[in-house]
Amino acid sequence: MVWKVLVINGPNMNLLGQRESELYGSLTLQDIENHLARRAKELGIEIDFFQSNHEGDLVERIHGARGYDFIIINPAAYTHTSVAIRDALLAVGRPFIEVHMTNIYAREEFRHRSYLSDIAMGQIVGLGPLSYSLALEAAYFLLKEKHGAQIHQG
Repeated sequence: MVWKVLVINGPNMNLLGQRESELYGSLTLQDIENHLARRAKELGIEIDFFQSNHEGDLVERIHGARGYDFIIINPAAYTHTSVAIRDALLAVGRPFIEVHMTNIYAREEFRHRSYLSDIAMGQIVGLGPLSYSLALEAAYFLLKEKHGAQIHQG
């Protein structure tokens, strides 16, 4: 069985490698996607990527995620403001993991509130690009557990 995972990134994530390197490091979003694509292939997972700076585009992409088994999402700044993204995730009913490269709880007070954390399968924060890798591994194990399949160590 091949599972499909969708990785969604919100505003300003397209500027990774150019913005605030002290917080986000030097890797680009493409670098992270390339790494995830290689690991997904090893795990036998089909993976797609989407990034937008526009809330409505993110909501539309989530609406189109019904054909996916799992979502990994870094809503970026929309984490703290978007009821629309929350409602879209609830509407499609797909399990998801919320990812943040920085520790949102160690940053400005307004970043401590996530509109998604209470409906997510889990949240991985503060581990830089590794946050995405861990989310993919977690999605794989959660899907295997749900479907009672033997875990392949790729």
